[in-house]
Amino acid sequence: MRVLVALGGNALLRRGEALTADNQRRNIRRAAEALAPLASEHELVITHGNGPQVGLLALQNAAYRDSESYPLDMLGAETEGMIGYLIEQQLMNLLPDGRRCATLLTQVEVDPHDPAFSRPSKPIGPLYSEVEAQALAKQRGWSMARDGDQYRRVVASPRPLRILELSIIELLVSQGVIVICAGGGGIPCIFREDGSLVGIEAVIDKDFASSLLARQLQADALLMLTDVDAVYSDWTKDNACRLSQLTPKLARGYTFAPGSMAPKVAAACEFVEHSGGLAGIGALQDVQLILQGEAGTRFTADDVERKPART
Repeated sequence: MRVLVALGGNALLRRGEALTADNQRRNIRRAAEALAPLASEHELVITHGNGPQVGLLALQNAAYRDSESYPLDMLGAETEGMIGYLIEQQLMNLLPDGRRCATLLTQVEVDPHDPAFSRPSKPIGPLYSEVEAQALAKQRGWSMARDGDQYRRVVASPRPLRILELSIIELLVSQGVIVICAGGGGIPCIFREDGSLVGIEAVIDKDFASSLLARQLQADALLMLTDVDAVYSDWTKDNACRLSQLTPKLARGYTFAPGSMAPKVAAACEFVEHSGGLAGIGALQDVQLILQGEAGTRFTADDVERKPART
């Protein structure tokens, strides 16, 4: 099978943990241990989140008053390289000799007129108290939004239109290479009127980019791994109920938290509707069980004829 695994930011950095190099390396080692058996059995493509990392870089960048701040597309490229390096290194430490792995900086085309640019919604960076959030909004002009009991910075998150390095990813996968790509949703870019390409200030949602990439790669399965074991209805209430099996029609009958579970569910629905493949959402440590239908939440499209899986 050809499987695309999307590692959520919360699967790589546990909530409340400091964003240190040691913490990230330890968590990515844990992720690699979960994915190594999958890599031995299937064609594997890995994407990952970068919300905490790109937010921290933006915060550090803002501290240098004598230099112009770097835009989010460049910070996204930095985090894509950094996290990809750590994932690649930890996987190679676990896989047998002869297995090949490559990290690819990935540009993703977006629409410069996407309405998301006027409605920031993508959370990045660390958590702040209400007082801290108000101060940062005033000092730096940041948009802030509630995240649980605290606040985070939110930025524009346009929809991905096209994976610009798709042909290179396809070539690598066809040659048996494990590819780590489209990290943080990829580097958001637009085409100018003269046809030239340029980055733009935004952060693409990793789950929507992963769904698009999985469809374009004709993947058999899309697995979105996070720090919860499945999708739940009424998540924050006493009557919360795990949803083990969903179709797009059933999923649209529920309301999920925007900025966290809602985009994952929408991305899963898009994938199964357009491909007829399998999508799953669940905990990192359950990745093989999710694929086998024994854990997490599985999404299937009842009205789409299922394509035969690769062997």
